[in-house]
Amino acid sequence: MAKREASQLSRRERQIMDVLYRMSRAGVTEVQQSLPDPPSYSAVRALLRILEEKDHIRHEEKDGRYIYVPKVSRDTAKRSALRQMVDTFFAGSPAEAVAALLDQSAAKLSDKDLDRLQELVERARKEGK
Repeated sequence: MAKREASQLSRRERQIMDVLYRMSRAGVTEVQQSLPDPPSYSAVRALLRILEEKDHIRHEEKDGRYIYVPKVSRDTAKRSALRQMVDTFFAGSPAEAVAALLDQSAAKLSDKDLDRLQELVERARKEGK
């Protein structure tokens, strides 16, 4: 499977990854019970197998059942998903992505948020020189 293809997740796969990140490790039943509008047990098993094939999770055997664990940290996964979103929707431009986010949420940003953003911009300027 191509690396680009492996990084793309369906809505259900993202929901399952969220459950696994929240719980750290879980069996099929725990995953199923934590999903909104849960699919069947066998559908969850199939999705977990797909996530293993995509190299996002691994399983351990405990007391005769599989326990699933994320293979990459949530931060690594977030960066990868964000990179994919910026490439797909903003032609690879982080500035366009940030501008879109700020246009949507400017009225909701606290002074602390704005200070943090200013700090990040200043750091990016220094590192870019």
